[in-house]
Amino acid sequence: MSRIGRLPIALPKGVTFTFSEADHQVTVKGPKGELKQKIDSDFKVAIEDGSIVVHRPTEQKRHKAMHGLYRSLINNMVEGVSNGYKAQLELIGVGYKATAQGNVLDLSLGYSHSVIVGIPSELKVQAIQEKGQNPTIILEGIDKQLLGQVAAKIKSLRSVEPYKGKGIRFVGEYVRRKAGKAAAK
Repeated sequence: MSRIGRLPIALPKGVTFTFSEADHQVTVKGPKGELKQKIDSDFKVAIEDGSIVVHRPTEQKRHKAMHGLYRSLINNMVEGVSNGYKAQLELIGVGYKATAQGNVLDLSLGYSHSVIVGIPSELKVQAIQEKGQNPTIILEGIDKQLLGQVAAKIKSLRSVEPYKGKGIRFVGEYVRRKAGKAAAK
């Protein structure tokens, strides 16, 4: 059995879970919102002893591979609707700026023009620029997959270079630095 797939998912207070047998869709509702996910028709999802359990039909390699995946996806849904997810990105570089108006992020990243990024309506974006600190972008939402995808897209606009460390990175992310050229003697 899958070590991750066999673990039960604790259902917090205020979170409701439904599994539709007809279209094999899992729906999780909580105080922060509602998420839906389609799963393979072979798998069964049930509530046992107040926690969600994912059952696989056979020991086929495909079923084993997907068992842990579906359990993790449902766990992320439960965590998202109860607590939510947050990603913080910081802009490191001279003149790098970020401003957010609604769900539009305007970034000055050292290019000849500013880069405008549209953020999906499911996420909240906030840009903080304090004196003496690097500009910070805060993304919040209930869908972990969407949040990570948008954060990765923003990061890819100016990836961190290893010599000076300039670029967009997650807060607390370690970037290994290179020495550069050594002067010849």
